[in-house]
Amino acid sequence: MAERSCRPGSDPASVQIETWLRRQDGIITLQQARSAGLSPRGVRHRVAAGRWQRLHPRVYRAVDHELTERARIRAAVLWAGPRAAVSGLAAAWWHGLPVACPKLIEITVARGRQPAARPGIRVRRRTLAAKDLVHLDGIWVTGPALTVLEGAAALGPGGAELMDRALQRWVSFDSMYRAHCRNLGRWGSPAAAASLGAAADHAASNAERLLVALLVDGCVRGWKLGYVFGEFVLDVAFPAARVGIEVDGWAWHSDADRFRTDRRRQNSLVLAGWTVLRFTWDDLVHRPDQVLAEIQSALSASP
Repeated sequence: MAERSCRPGSDPASVQIETWLRRQDGIITLQQARSAGLSPRGVRHRVAAGRWQRLHPRVYRAVDHELTERARIRAAVLWAGPRAAVSGLAAAWWHGLPVACPKLIEITVARGRQPAARPGIRVRRRTLAAKDLVHLDGIWVTGPALTVLEGAAALGPGGAELMDRALQRWVSFDSMYRAHCRNLGRWGSPAAAASLGAAADHAASNAERLLVALLVDGCVRGWKLGYVFGEFVLDVAFPAARVGIEVDGWAWHSDADRFRTDRRRQNSLVLAGWTVLRFTWDDLVHRPDQVLAEIQSALSASP
């Protein structure tokens, strides 16, 4: 039987309970139910009648509310108690970053607290600085900068793309650097340091160095660095094969003028019979074999 909506004349406990459920994606804690005037016996009656489902100790879902991703996250953090915070990829999803909601919800609690393990929940014990916490839509979540750092580390090879997109729209480089310094030694800290170092390079020079090292290690010959073509300069070119390579650093450094210049250069090269390949920093770091194979394929296909 579904949890009935309140109507004028309903008892105060039902009204308050319905308010909690509406605000919290159908989730309510035992403490909230009791504060509304519902006795423990009343809670047990709703569970026995099939109106409420027990998700975690002292945390319930009204069955007329779908168990959404938001409900799963909210239930996990309410179970963990006051000042617990959603972190990791679940926090990134809650912030609206372009990631999938993970099956395993990560919750951070202060050191010294020992909540029992629960299926579907990973508990991290650490004390976060106030600057690394925000209260968002009724729950505590790691702040945007720390969330991006930890989300990128959790994604592994795909983390650079998340960090780059976040730097374009959601966070500043300085805020991420400060969050990194406040949380040195955490899980994923070395990976975040490497990504921050690459992101700090305002040009594509770091990516160019990676490409040159890849060509040298792969014994690929016939290339020139900084090849002049008309009014433009190609990052790397194979003039004899008419194959050009453009390497992009991090998109957050780009602006409208650079975007237009890149397109004009590429169009001019294509019209002159060149093949143009574009690679990103992420490609060179995480997919070097694929990059090398594409370059060799373009060189083999040249007249």
